[in-house]
Order: sequence, then C-alpha cells, then structure tokens
Amino acid sequence: MCTVCGCADHAKSDEGHAHAHAHEHGHHHHDDVPDPAHAHVPGMSQARLVKIEQDILGKNNRYAAANRDYLARHGLFALNLVTSPGFCKTTLLTQTIERLKPEFTVGVIEGDQQTALDAERIRQTGARAVQINTGKGCHLDAHRVGHALEDLALPDNGVVFIENVGNLVCPAAFDLGEAHKVVVLSVTEGEDKPIKYPDMFHAADLMILNKIDLLPYLDFDVQQCICYARRVNPRITILELSAKTGQGMDAWLQWLQAGRTLNAIGQSLPAGGQA
Repeated sequence: MCTVCGCADHAKSDEGHAHAHAHEHGHHHHDDVPDPAHAHVPGMSQARLVKIEQDILGKNNRYAAANRDYLARHGLFALNLVTSPGFCKTTLLTQTIERLKPEFTVGVIEGDQQTALDAERIRQTGARAVQINTGKGCHLDAHRVGHALEDLALPDNGVVFIENVGNLVCPAAFDLGEAHKVVVLSVTEGEDKPIKYPDMFHAADLMILNKIDLLPYLDFDVQQCICYARRVNPRITILELSAKTGQGMDAWLQWLQAGRTLNAIGQSLPAGGQA
C-alpha cells in the first residue's frame, strides 16, 4: 500500500489529457490527500501513518463508487487485470479483443509507469485505449480511472479492461469500481506466488494461469499453485490457458460472457469454479 511503498501520486499523468475539466462523476483532484511518501518521514507516529492510509483509501473508495455508478448507468462490464510485469496481460488482452469485437465494443485503460507502448498494441486491434502513466506510482487509483473512463467514451453495454501497473502488492488495496479483479499468473514464475503475495490473490475473483503451452519445458507444479491460491482464497475461480496458442481461451471467453450477462442485471459470477 502507498503508506508502505511510498509511491508518489503527484507524478501521475494521462496521455494527452490535462484533466482541467469538472468530472461528471463528481471526481475532484486529490491534491489535498497527503502524499503517501510522507509515511516514511523520520519520527512519524504509527497513528499518523494509519490516518494517512485511511484518508487515501477512503477517498479512493469514494471515487470507486462514482466509477461503479457510471459503469452501471452505461451497462459497462469492467475488469481490473493485475499481475507482475512480463506475465503477458497485453497479449492476453489483444487475443481476447480479437475474439470479442465481432459481438460488442471493447475498451482498455492501460496503466504503466512510462510509455504508451501497450496502449498502441491495443489500438492496433481496433479497440479504444486510454493510457495512464503513473510516473513513480506503483498502481492505478479510482480517481484517474474515472477520468480515463470519460476519455474512453465507450458505447453502452461494452466491456472495459483495466490493465493495472505490473505489481502484485499495491493494486490489491485499491478498488477502481470494477466488477472483478482478475490476477494473471504465468507458469514461467514460481507456483508459490499466491502465498508470497496473498493480499492480491485474496482480493481477486479469478486467477488466470497463463502460458500453459510452456509446461512441458518447465518445473512448475500446477496443482501446488492451485492449492496455494485456494489456501489464500477458497472462493477464487481458476482458469488455465495459453494466450499464444489459444488453448483454454474458450473457457475465458465463456467466463466473460457470463459475467457480462449477470452484470447487466446487477449480479456477479459465482465463485470457486475451475476450468
């Protein structure tokens, strides 16, 4: 969380957008929120640190509620994709978009510390994309996502993917107004990630185990990974797939379709399933 990692919210910028306008969701700039980096000022009491944390998360939750209201009014199904760098979230998204775009509109909010490379990859599919560069920040927050939703201007009844900054720690604590958090794990990493980063896996509704086409060449215990994930979060749904080969993608698309249908009537997917 920000009061621990000391990321600086003031470094954030959105691609091509100065945010000088009044946000229709009631968002306001949060310059009055204490800079989380101040949590590391020598001599700061634990009580003060906790107060700063509560202020940051409390204000974020109000922005998230406004986002959730906006998404509901426009019939948009939003997912927050979280993972470490290099787990192929963007490849998963481009392959997903190619399969979904004949049926409905898809938009992506891209979060990175620097560059717009991933947003450009998304746009090459024909989908709309808005880039948020966080600078020194290690996660997206609901305030910036709210403005990005305005810029995205997606037609009603579409799907919004929020590709968070590559980080398995801070994004766990920040609600963006999404219907579900989806954590993407790769078999090229250790199967112990769920117990190393329990907050993230506890916060997620779905775990995608990606790059399963590489399993014959790796020493990765799939069942042990699943066991660790369920130890942390017994309700988590788990899907195994390869964005590169397409193996398992049908189950992912079915999960999306079911979630979008239930979201339209104000319900959520049941937890605990596994492909």
